[in-house]
Amino acid sequence: MIDYWPEFGVEGKQAVRVKDLLAHRSGLSAPRSILSAADVVDWDTVVSQLGSQAPLWEPGSGWAYNAITHGWLIGEVVRRITGETVGQLFQRSVAGPLSVDAWIGLPPALTNRVAHMQVGSTLAELTARQSLARLPGVVDWPERAMTLGDAWPPELVGESVGFNDARIQEAEIPGAGGIATARALAKIWSATIEEADGVRLIDDSTMREATRVQSEGPPVFDVPGPWPRWGMGFQLDSEARRYLTRRSFGHDGAGGQVAFADPVFGIGFAFLANQMEGIDDFRGTRIVDALRTVLG
Repeated sequence: MIDYWPEFGVEGKQAVRVKDLLAHRSGLSAPRSILSAADVVDWDTVVSQLGSQAPLWEPGSGWAYNAITHGWLIGEVVRRITGETVGQLFQRSVAGPLSVDAWIGLPPALTNRVAHMQVGSTLAELTARQSLARLPGVVDWPERAMTLGDAWPPELVGESVGFNDARIQEAEIPGAGGIATARALAKIWSATIEEADGVRLIDDSTMREATRVQSEGPPVFDVPGPWPRWGMGFQLDSEARRYLTRRSFGHDGAGGQVAFADPVFGIGFAFLANQMEGIDDFRGTRIVDALRTVLG
């Protein structure tokens, strides 16, 4: 890491590897300082905070989901190596060549095309229960990983806040701020395993390396199972998130979203919803199960 980002190598992070960032093992699942919405739309503010802080646990010794911080961490590595922001690189190497409606950092002229995200009843009930269970004066690090302190509400959206806020949509927040159609995401994932319009995003050797298990089992913070499994940047098939086959790789998202690629059937898949629900929401899971049944 420090070969690319020298300022990162402080406070016990000198030995952190890029693969640790990709596999949620760097100790940086959340910021130690509370970040506001104004902070998170400024790239330098966030990467300076993460790069200078002490890790929350010994890097490499365990994992905890970097719900949002992973986008800035990997994005800064990308910027240091290529000279491009992650949004620029995404447009040049992925969205542009595939001619899909997908952005990391939405152009302001397209704001009126974005679906308004709504908080469903199961998500509202979940976040209310979690709030009541928190101990005063004790940092809930998994919750901090989602909200970054004060950047948005625990549900991630509100009437005009969080990811319904045009400022947030236009900022490059790679860990959660990508905006796309379901068709665009399905095509992107398909292009990781098969050519789409002559474009192949990941070659077979890279795919094999990136989908080797790096993190699984209980995380460093007490979060009830079942737990996901992680490769390098990809979520793998597990009891927590069933895809089509054991070789599928992808990622699910807050509120019930799910997208992945499956090299066995040669399929790219995406399910998106503008009504955000909690962990008891099975809309995406049922569609994936139905697809598996159809494919036999």
